[in-house]
Amino acid sequence: MPDFSPLEAAARVASLRREIEEHNRRYYQEAAPTISDQEYDRLYRELQDLETQFPELAAADSPTRRVGGAPLEEFAQIRHRAPMLSLDNTYSEEEVAAFFVRLEKLLPGQKIETVIEPKVDGVALSLLYENGVLQYAATRGDGTTGDDVTQNVRTIPSVPQRLAGTHIPRLLEVRGEVFLPKAQFAALNEERNAAGEPPFANPRNAAAGSLKQLDPAIVARRGLGAIFYGTGALEGADWQTHQQALGALRACGLPIHEKTWIATTLDQVLAAIHELDAVRHGFPFETDGAVIKVDSFAQRDAVGFTAKSPRWAMAYKYKAEQAETRLRDITVQVGRTGVLTPVAELEPVFVSGSTVARATLHNEEEVARKDIRIGDLVVIEKAGEVIPAVVEVRKERRTGTERVFTMPATCPACGGPVVREEGQVAIRCVNTACPAQLKRRLEHFASRGAMDIEGLGEAMVELLVDKELTRDLADIYQLNVAKLASLPRMGVKSIANLLSAIAGSKTRPLWRLIFGLGILHVGVTSARALASHFHLLDALMLATADDLQRIPDVGPVVGPAIAQHFENPGNRAVIERLRAAGLNFGEHDDHTAQPAGGRFAGTTWVLTGTLSEPREAVAEMVRAQGGKVTDSVSKKTTYVLAGEEAGSKLDKAQKLGVRVLDEAEFRAMLAE
Repeated sequence: MPDFSPLEAAARVASLRREIEEHNRRYYQEAAPTISDQEYDRLYRELQDLETQFPELAAADSPTRRVGGAPLEEFAQIRHRAPMLSLDNTYSEEEVAAFFVRLEKLLPGQKIETVIEPKVDGVALSLLYENGVLQYAATRGDGTTGDDVTQNVRTIPSVPQRLAGTHIPRLLEVRGEVFLPKAQFAALNEERNAAGEPPFANPRNAAAGSLKQLDPAIVARRGLGAIFYGTGALEGADWQTHQQALGALRACGLPIHEKTWIATTLDQVLAAIHELDAVRHGFPFETDGAVIKVDSFAQRDAVGFTAKSPRWAMAYKYKAEQAETRLRDITVQVGRTGVLTPVAELEPVFVSGSTVARATLHNEEEVARKDIRIGDLVVIEKAGEVIPAVVEVRKERRTGTERVFTMPATCPACGGPVVREEGQVAIRCVNTACPAQLKRRLEHFASRGAMDIEGLGEAMVELLVDKELTRDLADIYQLNVAKLASLPRMGVKSIANLLSAIAGSKTRPLWRLIFGLGILHVGVTSARALASHFHLLDALMLATADDLQRIPDVGPVVGPAIAQHFENPGNRAVIERLRAAGLNFGEHDDHTAQPAGGRFAGTTWVLTGTLSEPREAVAEMVRAQGGKVTDSVSKKTTYVLAGEEAGSKLDKAQKLGVRVLDEAEFRAMLAE
């Protein structure tokens, strides 16, 4: 740390507090952090050190004296029975050693048994059970008061509404983490991309964004999970150790960590941390560290607490894998909804298991905040080990040749006007005929999850738009042999296959057409709900925003977006041309395809692995017999249909005792 004078220290402390408060707001209230955990911890530690060195600068409202963030105004508030403190954390094994030495000094001559468990990268949660019945669920908030998220948490299958077993405490305040499983995170981002929404940066952000939805129906679709690891207020139980408490929580039906480690020496603690690091990538949730806790509650009481953290626990955080590379250029990508996104074009670099050549820079505001310049040497990290991100600029390595980036004044794809709506950071091209938007819309319309037009992928779409053979979705159905023959590498067989696929798409069910239209915020689940409710596209187009938002799986955000889409004259003109081309607007759908008395009525299915037919085709067989198909396995799952190379869903089904079928057994059931 630099040697500061008292005046310089005061200025630096004030600056750090402002910066940390802004990052706290982005992290806790917006669920959209703009720096890595490691960057945040470095700022936080610098502030701690300065306040220690200059105690006269300490203040009650300093970020170092508070836990978490301010509660959201949209939610009612709940005061925790016992404070939810945060943990001191470190990236240094030397500080873990210092922590263990402090324990030995505070507990002289005593055997100190510790428990090491994974640190889930999720959202801290507190539940209160009275006589075994869930009363409420609350976020950490500021450590004293949190947001009431009870209705959202009730949608999480792994959270029991009523505790099981015979030894249930009269009052149990249990603490844990809500997380979004990795598989659900990938599926959610795929759906958000398809709906024209920005993807979540990592599973933690997605979990926070999900838990803070105002519509529990949206939360239910996200497939959140939970892990519990401790207690707050407790009455009617006399647990003596952490291990005993975990066993009791498990007996009550609360999910806890499947794997923990016991250590009585520093060497054993460090060995456990290393072993956890080696196996953590196989967990269904993201982990960003290991938590070391004193096992004995009596020893915990003897060691005590600081103002914000227990002295008997510490979190060791694993450093995210990073790589250094050169930022060659910043290009601008135009999405299906017209949003302009700056993209870092990098010298290819290997990080976290793959070669990265591009990374999103999110928006102009983010580029300016980080002062990212073309030609900079930058540090790349896979946020949540999934999405590449620029986390740091090596400003000290600049040569003076670097160039400041500015967003274009017009759309880089069409030259049309761009606007930034009031209160928004996104810049959007407003030209609905923009070729870049059109390409993304056509790809989406033809994708497997929508109209499923084989052969109409990215390369073909590029050709069709560049050669001006398609200007909107309806032009797909005006393609013929003569037009396609004008394209390079299009032989007789290729042309015949593509035209056949286009013709076949005309009979797709209504929900696929609704999804394929690319309505803002409308994913597959919403499209199915709309088709099931209205049966005909014409009926859907006549619905008001109020009508729409009352439909399950639609809600107050999606409803108005649907109404606005159909109010647009250009969109309606395209729909009329699709009608003229002979597409199914719902009149050919079998609206009795899910009979209440089907052989699978009342059952819930999960499909995993490679099957003999596309998974969606098999899902339709299940739905046709009255069954429900979901993405995640839970205790409510009736059957898991497992094909070849089934992965974590099969493992979870086996752990939960859910019946697993192979395809032969499934088809035998269909034939009964």
